[in-house]
Amino acid sequence: MKKKIQLLLFSLFFFSISFAQDATSLLKKVREKLDKVDDYEATGIMKTNVSFLKVPEASVTVYFRKPDNLKIKNDKGISLVPKGAVSLSLNKLLKGNFTAIDGGADVIQNTKIKIIKLLPADDNADIVLSTLYIDESRLLILKARTTTKESGTYEVEMNYGKYILYALPDKVIFTFNTKDYKLPKGITFDYDDGSKKKTENAVSDNKGKVEISYSSYIINKGLPDAVFK
Repeated sequence: MKKKIQLLLFSLFFFSISFAQDATSLLKKVREKLDKVDDYEATGIMKTNVSFLKVPEASVTVYFRKPDNLKIKNDKGISLVPKGAVSLSLNKLLKGNFTAIDGGADVIQNTKIKIIKLLPADDNADIVLSTLYIDESRLLILKARTTTKESGTYEVEMNYGKYILYALPDKVIFTFNTKDYKLPKGITFDYDDGSKKKTENAVSDNKGKVEISYSSYIINKGLPDAVFK
């Protein structure tokens, strides 16, 4: 009986190690695909949906450069993407010091995906847990949910199209907890007085949503330091 228990424990240990290796191997392949992009300049339209604020639709330009330089230029001067939303820069998220754990499988966007949870090795890191939903066949992250100490939990969902070979999305949807979000200093908004009825697409009172639909990317053309100042 003792030998059977020992054998069972050994099997479970080996099984868990195999899962960890599979998760690590998949993340490596996803990272290699993301690494094709050294920098980009993307243009698009940003829509913001927060129940108690009136934020106009805006044209935006998003700049990215390895390893983690990221800037959103908004023609309205307002950007409600949560501070520290590292999911915008998946490169940074995947290159952190973490332990990868297999979280099973699911279906997202009518696609079978693999769930991988990332636990930071540094106890002092702002990120508490990140969960990635990965399309294994195309090596694409379709969704990422990140819980932080400072900004609560936020989620980003990606839809791909024209720039799929570079793992760059045509549309990005951010969802975050407004109760954990601090408005930038010096910025004020028109408040909704609550007289309007909520539409079917409206988010709940404690949720905010920012959607960016990209029309074009300029990839690997080089970006100067001045862009990110």
